[in-house]
Amino acid sequence: MHDVLVIGAGHNGLVCAAYLARAGRKVAVLERRPEPGGAVCTKSDLIPGCRIDVGSSVHIMIHLTPVLRDLRLCEDFGLEYIEMDPWAHYPVLGTGRGITFYRDLERTCASIAEFSAADAARYRAFVQHWSELNAGVFETFLQPPTPGRLFWTLLKRNFKAARSRRLWSSLDTSRQLMAPYGQVIRETFENEHLRSAMLWLSAQSGPGPDEVASGDMFGWNAMIHTCGAWRAKGGSGALSEALAACIRAHGGEILTNHPVERLRPAPGGWEITAAGQTFSARKVVSACHIHTLFDRLLDSPPEALRRRVLRTRVGNGFGMIVRHAVSELPVYAAEPAPAAVHGYHSAMQLLCPGEEHLRSSFQDFSSGLPPRRPSVVAMTFSAIDPTLAPPGTHLLFTWGQYHPYQLSNGESWDAIREREADKLYALVCEYAPNMRGKMRDRFIQTPLDIERLHGLLRANVMHLEMSLDQMFMFRPLPELADYTTPLPGLYLTGSSTHPGGGVFGASGHNTARVILSGK
Repeated sequence: MHDVLVIGAGHNGLVCAAYLARAGRKVAVLERRPEPGGAVCTKSDLIPGCRIDVGSSVHIMIHLTPVLRDLRLCEDFGLEYIEMDPWAHYPVLGTGRGITFYRDLERTCASIAEFSAADAARYRAFVQHWSELNAGVFETFLQPPTPGRLFWTLLKRNFKAARSRRLWSSLDTSRQLMAPYGQVIRETFENEHLRSAMLWLSAQSGPGPDEVASGDMFGWNAMIHTCGAWRAKGGSGALSEALAACIRAHGGEILTNHPVERLRPAPGGWEITAAGQTFSARKVVSACHIHTLFDRLLDSPPEALRRRVLRTRVGNGFGMIVRHAVSELPVYAAEPAPAAVHGYHSAMQLLCPGEEHLRSSFQDFSSGLPPRRPSVVAMTFSAIDPTLAPPGTHLLFTWGQYHPYQLSNGESWDAIREREADKLYALVCEYAPNMRGKMRDRFIQTPLDIERLHGLLRANVMHLEMSLDQMFMFRPLPELADYTTPLPGLYLTGSSTHPGGGVFGASGHNTARVILSGK
């Protein structure tokens, strides 16, 4: 019998298993796919000669946690990170100019000052204000969320320093937290290009710019000046490979091609049926989607709880991505120099012509329609990591929003995938005309493809909507927010739980701590 079985080898499941194995528990991870990693996975059989991410690509928030350090992933298990500096670039369409966001705040402000000296000063103040606020928020991310813990964090930071006290006791700060991020951006900055850049960055967690209580979707970007944005060498999946190596080094197992079919209580613990085999464990950690657990896997769950879980909001997806192999890198300058690698090629390239453009695509999304004019985050990591593509080839990833999973016009994603992928590449070519005719191959992931591959229901890469009523002690439900369930020995981790989606690892870290505490 195992001490703990983990259902799902996404990065949070792997983080949880690694901590438990390191603590001497007998651990096995059951994964339905041929490789571990979930949405933190890189494959080499999609485009010849290339290493292609099939989920996330940029790692930011995990660098604000102790996970890498505690598990010695870089020191002992071969994980290597390359910093993306600059970490974002907003080219102003048709001008050859742009705003560049560096780890260094003053360099960023100098770039903004080329468009507005006043907004450069406002940006500096924004980073100082919201960095302190989010340092407190991130502190709460590394422990089970309860009202008491949130209050204690607030109280502690109030006593810490006068600046913290002024910030945390400010009614205007509370107002901005409760406001839509689109409104907070408009009242913070005046320059249209800086506003558009921040709006598109803030949209990456999913909620639209007018969603109430989303102000910190904008504010948390200030933290990137503290932790930086990073790229795992060899692809995003290098993180999962290091976690898997850590688990195995501490005696744990990872069983791939083992889709879980049923989970039921048994004498002394739990029994799991997977790939036609039966496994027993004293405890089980579910790292899969909360709806999948309660609706498909769990044998005879409490009916009232099952109904409550299935009423949590998954939403209607929000994006799609295309991975291209291209013969050269995009050039956003006025005079193209195709052979050159520019600083912005390390960055998330924010291709969003303006606020009205973004709002137009969100309106299409809200109507259940593919966007007539999508916005794109372009990423060219082969410019900083030559292990990803053969000589003479580069990778261009294009994440687009907003793309609804369920279409209202009678079309199907399988029928329109090529057309919608063409729209993303066309926007890249509008910004960087040198890219016309430079695509060699591509791998398309529509919302339907994302659901099929990753089990992310309705293509929500955050599992559940990242709205305030589904965050902190409300995620996924108040009675499940501490990673435990009413069923003894059954625990939760993953993006369905606090603190939500993204390459973070905090949920896996927290669940392991709860189990090791004996709760």
